[in-house]
Amino acid sequence: MEQFDSIIIGSGVGGLATAICLARAGQKVLVLEQHYVPGGWSHSFTIGGQRFSPGVHYVGLLDEGQSTSDLYRGLGIANDMVFFRMNPKGYEHCLIGDEKIDLPAGVKNLEKSLISRFPKEEKNIKEYLSLVQKVNYELQLMPKLKGWWQKITVPFRTKHFGKFALFSLKKVVGWHTKDPILQAVLNIQCGDHGLPPNRACFPVHCSVMDHYFNGGFYPMGGGGGIVKAMTNGVKRHGGEVRVQQRVQKILIENNKAIGVQLADGHTILATNIISNADPSTTYLNLIGKEFLSKKLIKKLENTKYSVTSLILFLTLDMDVTQFGMDSGNIWMVKDRDIDKHFNDLMTMDVTEGDEFPALFMSCTTLKDPVSFNGRYHNFEIVTYVNYDNIKKFKGETDYHCEEYTLFKEKITKKLMNNVEKIIPGAKNHVVQAELGTPMTNEFFVNSTKGNVYGTEKTLRHVGPFAYKNKSEIENLFLCGASTLSHGVAGATHSGVMAASVILGCEKDDLIVHDECQKIRVYEAENQADWPDWVHVKRSDKVRTFKEIKIDG
Repeated sequence: MEQFDSIIIGSGVGGLATAICLARAGQKVLVLEQHYVPGGWSHSFTIGGQRFSPGVHYVGLLDEGQSTSDLYRGLGIANDMVFFRMNPKGYEHCLIGDEKIDLPAGVKNLEKSLISRFPKEEKNIKEYLSLVQKVNYELQLMPKLKGWWQKITVPFRTKHFGKFALFSLKKVVGWHTKDPILQAVLNIQCGDHGLPPNRACFPVHCSVMDHYFNGGFYPMGGGGGIVKAMTNGVKRHGGEVRVQQRVQKILIENNKAIGVQLADGHTILATNIISNADPSTTYLNLIGKEFLSKKLIKKLENTKYSVTSLILFLTLDMDVTQFGMDSGNIWMVKDRDIDKHFNDLMTMDVTEGDEFPALFMSCTTLKDPVSFNGRYHNFEIVTYVNYDNIKKFKGETDYHCEEYTLFKEKITKKLMNNVEKIIPGAKNHVVQAELGTPMTNEFFVNSTKGNVYGTEKTLRHVGPFAYKNKSEIENLFLCGASTLSHGVAGATHSGVMAASVILGCEKDDLIVHDECQKIRVYEAENQADWPDWVHVKRSDKVRTFKEIKIDG
């Protein structure tokens, strides 16, 4: 029977970060992944030779000395990573009805841009952006406060956080600004945590905005580029990553986790079990209520998970740059009433109507220039839906059936109507269009009800109310989007935190400063900034594609 120091269930970036830290500390580590590729929401896959990444659309704070850069350097994986800086003049494009407003990189640039567009709101814009930075600073400060004096002075050190923590994003934006279009712009990134402005937790939104104030970055190779660097990091320290290994049960003995049993009946023992799965999956499916306290069962019963999604993976055979497409993301909403659009998406029959009221769209072949074959452009187009409103399909063995195929065709046609508004004529240049649904999310990522952000990021599920890394069961730990934070960086930090709890040290002790580690960052919009090897890789991609087309 196999024996490990630590077994990690799930190979999302949270689980992989835990594995790197524990393996580097000398532990014998095993990562088990039920999918045929590692990465969870951060994995990449190919359709018709074209690569897509369902969960990684941009990462922030990657400039030298910033937190995500320091995180990857500290994990010893920075040298294996390449990122492209998305359009600094507009890493986000807000399409609000007929209005187009860009969010440039740099908080001062953003301030200047918004004031130019909304001159009457100059004072309000400055005050609001300053408040966002202060609240986020205080939010990041709180876990670092140690000792009696620092803790007793928390109310003074975090006064801005304390003043606005209990209010929704919509209320705080409304208190500080009056122009409805400006309010929509300041609310629009709420899509990054899957809640409408009237329900979004203001401090969480401050964290999201601050994360991207200095712009967005996209990994070469898509999300899979990050995963490859992390899995290599695990293996470099002697850890193992095994795919197509579905865990059926976490073995509990005398209120202590002692190992796992796989779907094929194979048992593997370990001193520590770390779950990167959703808390409900971990506690209810892999363990069972009989091993849980009444308090935990009640918490699980009251836990709500974030929205689920429809994702169109689209390849177009056309020059999309002639229609203004660039490496920036697009947030498209029908008009300024974002709350209404969220409500409509949660309550509507998604197959009805001609268009979706809101969506997110990005062109990965412009964000990752190395992936462009000289002709085809790839897109990921996302809109949120309510899992409970999606009809359940019953095929012979799973959800795939004729009715499900017709459902996907209707949704694809509807999303393409939205795309046509941004890229006229796109329907006539479709190479492939494959729709991912909430059932797809469940099947490949094993997320509860197909959720995309773990637990719902309302106040009741974040901060002190989030699930803890250390569970009530001895030697069982949690990491991932339902613990410390969501998003690529947030989930990675959660994995480091879980490892620190296991090893009995501070989280910062595991972020090892190494001058030899450095992330390579190049400008997606400026070919002159690319080193020779990037040009060579892109030329090879173009040449290979042409050869395939000729042979075909």
